[in-house]
Amino acid sequence: MAVRICAEDFDLGREVALLRAGNHAIGAIASFVGTVRDINSVAGDALAVQGMELEHYPGMTERALEEIIALARARWRVIDALIIHRIGALQPGDQIVLVAVASGHRGDAFLACEFIMDYLKTRAPFWKKEFTAGGARWVEGREEDEQAAARWQP
Repeated sequence: MAVRICAEDFDLGREVALLRAGNHAIGAIASFVGTVRDINSVAGDALAVQGMELEHYPGMTERALEEIIALARARWRVIDALIIHRIGALQPGDQIVLVAVASGHRGDAFLACEFIMDYLKTRAPFWKKEFTAGGARWVEGREEDEQAAARWQP
């Protein structure tokens, strides 16, 4: 299980290859890559996004992500998992986050990957600031993300 917070971009193919390297018990890998959009809707208005800056709380963020992976491992048969989350200045089209889950079967991999992403969006201490022609604004949590995470509650 690995968690990396970094400013540098990542290579999806390379990361998946490393995740499965040498482990023939892995029958499935599900992954999610999040990217910076060039538009965001706020209160019904579409705002052109020129860039984004992501901040985190060092140490606390990594622990939160490790705990999310541990929760997924307790629910599904996860052989390995990886979260890479970028910080710093990003432009539209840039990759922000990678979640990859390796399992013996696709069902566990898909569910665990979706769970990790839902919890990451709502429980990991990251802060996003978007830059638009109208100025900079901190991105608020979305109700849709909270609802997605709530469906995993017992």
